Amino acid sequence: MHHLISTSRHAPAESTSDERRAVYTVIEAAHLLSLSRGSAYALVRNGTIPAIRMGNRWVIPKRRFHSWLDGTPESEAN
Repeated sequence: MHHLISTSRHAPAESTSDERRAVYTVIEAAHLLSLSRGSAYALVRNGTIPAIRMGNRWVIPKRRFHSWLDGTPESEAN
């Protein structure tokens, strides 16, 4: 009996450097910010990280994310 394992459905998101994508997932943003997944979701839900709710998922527009990050005072970034 052959067991086939499909990884395509459960594969991690493509690299965040893919310029064709207009958004990050919350998990990708968490990774970029060195935050836990839970902390990133909390910041998205309370509006700290700019995000858009699309159905049951959150997406973070790349341009707004980087503008927000660039505008964060250094005292808050540490």
